[in-house]
Amino acid sequence: MVDFKNSETAKNLMRAFAGESQARNRYTIAADQAKKEGLYVVQSVFLFTAEQERAHAQVFYDYLKELKGENIQIDGGYPIDQYDKSLDLLKAARHNEYEEFQDVYQNFGKTAKEEGFAQIADGFFRIGDIEKIHGDRFQLFADYLEKNQLFVSEVETGWMCLNCGFAFRGTKAPASCPVCHHEQGYFIRLELAPYIQ
Repeated sequence: MVDFKNSETAKNLMRAFAGESQARNRYTIAADQAKKEGLYVVQSVFLFTAEQERAHAQVFYDYLKELKGENIQIDGGYPIDQYDKSLDLLKAARHNEYEEFQDVYQNFGKTAKEEGFAQIADGFFRIGDIEKIHGDRFQLFADYLEKNQLFVSEVETGWMCLNCGFAFRGTKAPASCPVCHHEQGYFIRLELAPYIQ
């Protein structure tokens, strides 16, 4: 087994911590853009994912605990996703999440395994799988926006107001919620609403 302090795995953990921390911030910034566009549901998706990125960052940071007080020098490339439309931000986020899933965390996991850090390797692989879920979610919402179907469906479906929980069935989300009067941007397809039984 390689000495952890001098391992590539320790550097990869710091790279992953930096990447997850930046993703969290990119997604909170993207959420602000979605809010400006009146797309509260997209804002919520970005914020929900940002919180999961924070959790990933903590997992990677916790693996580095035995090196507390040290500095780890790393290099890395990180995306600049400065777009003015939520659709472009969703597409960029999807790309970044798939890259983490397909490339970054696969390679970090393989390196950790080769260096004898099986638990850390497992963490990289599992979080990589979660990043695919994130990418799929961003793709889904990008598709809805691109096809102008975020609030319209070809078949009758359920809709839920994310502010008050009002549920409605139809081919189109209400222009505003009849209960809390929040605008259409607060509606999500019922099957995508959080915590539905």
